[in-house]
Amino acid sequence: MNYFRTAILLAGLTGLFMAVGAVIGGQSGMMIAFFVALAMNAFSYWNSDKMVLRMHGAHEVDEASAPGYYSMVRELSQNAGLPMPRVYIMENDQPNAFATGRNPDNAAVAATTGLLNTLSREEVAGVMAHELAHIKNRDTLTMTITATIAGAISMLANFGLFFGGNRDNPLGMIGTIAMVFLAPLAAMLVQMAISRSREYEADKLGAEICRQPLWLASALGKIAGSVKHVHNNAAERNPATAHMFIINPLSGERMDNLFSTHPNTENRIERLQEMAGAMPAAPRTRVRHEGGSVPSTSADQGPWG
Repeated sequence: MNYFRTAILLAGLTGLFMAVGAVIGGQSGMMIAFFVALAMNAFSYWNSDKMVLRMHGAHEVDEASAPGYYSMVRELSQNAGLPMPRVYIMENDQPNAFATGRNPDNAAVAATTGLLNTLSREEVAGVMAHELAHIKNRDTLTMTITATIAGAISMLANFGLFFGGNRDNPLGMIGTIAMVFLAPLAAMLVQMAISRSREYEADKLGAEICRQPLWLASALGKIAGSVKHVHNNAAERNPATAHMFIINPLSGERMDNLFSTHPNTENRIERLQEMAGAMPAAPRTRVRHEGGSVPSTSADQGPWG
C-alpha cells in the first residue's frame, strides 16, 4: 500500500511539474519538464535522503561521539525489528527530529541539539521511536521524494514568475501568474494530504516501540511549545521539508504555514494518553507543557532510566 501511495503521489507531483513547464514554455516546456521530472524522480529515489540531511546541516555520529544517543537508537531499533539506521545530529536550538531514507536498510534518523539538550532521556526515546516507526512503515521514501519534488515545483514556479512565462499559452498572462502562485500551494496540499494519517500511525507504532506512550506525549507537548519561540533557520530556508519533522518546524511567519502538514498536537497527545490508559498501570507524574499537563511515567521506568 505504501508503494502504491508513493507511485500515486509521484505521478501527481510529476503532472503538476509538467503543467508548470507547459505554462512557462508551452509544449516544448512541458516535454522538457517531463524528462526533468523523470530524472529528478530517479535521482530523488537514490539521493534525496542525502540532500535533506545536507539542507539541515546534519552530521553523522557514532557510538564514540554520541554514546547515549547512539545506543538509545540501537536499542529502539532492536525493539522495532529494524536494521540499525545511520544516526545524525543537527546543530539547531529548536527541539525537533526527522527520519529519511528509501527503505529500512538505507535509513537515517536525525535529531537537533535542542532536542537532545532540552528533553529528558525518556522523551527523546519517545521521539526517536516515532521516527523509527516512519522507517518501519516505509514512510520515509514518500517524505524525502515529496520534499524534493515539491521544492522543485516551487523553484520552477518562481522561475516562471521571474521570466514572465509563455506569453502565447491559452491561459494568458493572468493564467500564467495564477499557475506560478497556485502550483506551490497545490504541491503543499499534496504533502498535507498524506501527512496527518501518517503521523498518527507513527505515533501509535512509536509508542509500541518504546513501550511508553506517555514519553512521546510529553515530548510532543514540549516540542510544540518550543517551536513557537525557537526558530529553525534551515527549515525556514527549505519549507518543502517541514512535513518530515515530528512537529512542524516553521515559525508561522511565512505564507507556507497557512496550511499545517501535521495533525493538531493536542489531538496526538490525547490519542497517546488513551493508548497509555489501555496499558497496565504504571507510576505517573505530571509533566508541564504549554496548554496543560501531560501524565508521564516516572523517570526510573523503562529501559532508559
